[in-house]
Amino acid sequence: MVSSSHAKPTACLALADGTVFYGQGFGATGVKVAELCFNTAMTGYQEIMTDPSYAGQIVTFTFPHVGNVGVNPDDDETADPVAAGMVVKWMPTQSSNWRAAQELGDWLASRGRIAIGGLDTRRLTRAIRQQGAPHVALAHDPDGNFDTDALIAQAREFAGLEGVDLARDVTCAQSYRWDEMRWAWPDGYAKQEAPRHKVVAVDYGAKRNILRCLASAGCDVTVLPATATAEEIMAHDPDGVFLSNGPGDPAATGEYAVPMIKSLLEKPDLPIFGICLGHQMLALALGARTVKMNHGHHGANHPVKDYTTDKVEITSMNHGFAVDSQTFPEGVEETHVSLFDGSNCGLRVKDRPVFSVQHHPEASPGPQDSFYLFERFADYMSAR
Repeated sequence: MVSSSHAKPTACLALADGTVFYGQGFGATGVKVAELCFNTAMTGYQEIMTDPSYAGQIVTFTFPHVGNVGVNPDDDETADPVAAGMVVKWMPTQSSNWRAAQELGDWLASRGRIAIGGLDTRRLTRAIRQQGAPHVALAHDPDGNFDTDALIAQAREFAGLEGVDLARDVTCAQSYRWDEMRWAWPDGYAKQEAPRHKVVAVDYGAKRNILRCLASAGCDVTVLPATATAEEIMAHDPDGVFLSNGPGDPAATGEYAVPMIKSLLEKPDLPIFGICLGHQMLALALGARTVKMNHGHHGANHPVKDYTTDKVEITSMNHGFAVDSQTFPEGVEETHVSLFDGSNCGLRVKDRPVFSVQHHPEASPGPQDSFYLFERFADYMSAR
């Protein structure tokens, strides 16, 4: 048992190995059971909590200052938080930012998300790194009444994310158009009024800022659900197809996504660009395999080398599965690699306008080193 302060605990985090961390709860009350990961980003907690790629996960923030700029509608990556809960070192203080529209705790409570503060997040992060992403139960009770044995049992009963298709849970219900571009001072989000390319974006859990980056690169974007068929996609006569980020096990989502992508690959001049889960879907369709990582990559400070430019980029990452580059078939080459652990971060098909990356080049949150990838996609469409 790990106690975080002398105050009476109002929340606890129970790990499947029997370890229990106590702290102070905020946000919603109740219990959430999920996989636990950690994120090393220093900014962007709102974007992280609303990133659909975090479905089925509780996020431990290694940076201690969380909540200090509040929340606002412009920074949501989807309509509601998708991450199951959050773990922070220090309880959020009153927000101090001119853009703040609501306090973090109130925002979480209104959206049914539990949070716990006052934990030793360094110790918790070490545990995640050593044993892999654990299954946990996060409980918040203002009266501090916890049945820890029952919470540990719930954590142990959690099935995990392997073999689970979560893209169906976070994808759009129907198609829609997108023309909003990246935020720019002083007018905020402008509209794309002179698009040069028609793009179909397949939504496995797409972040709004990825769609904004496509629009900013000159794209007229139509978003289709994850289960869209190749025929439905090509009915829009696109200049290119984008495969979005998303959560869950790529092999499970691939049961319906891979046949669709294989059909698209039969069109040799069709540009295809994938990010995160979209990268993994493309890799599976090309004949490669994916593997579950020990604790994944989650943060806005991950160095990646781009072999096509011989440059190193600092990137934003959010994935618990990785593509095994050793399984690439002939004609597919590795373009990016993580400088943390050597795992694959990108591929391209030789002599084809088909490529993908594991990281998130839209930089929400994170650095903008990789925005050129959207321009590369646009260049491929211009060259058709």
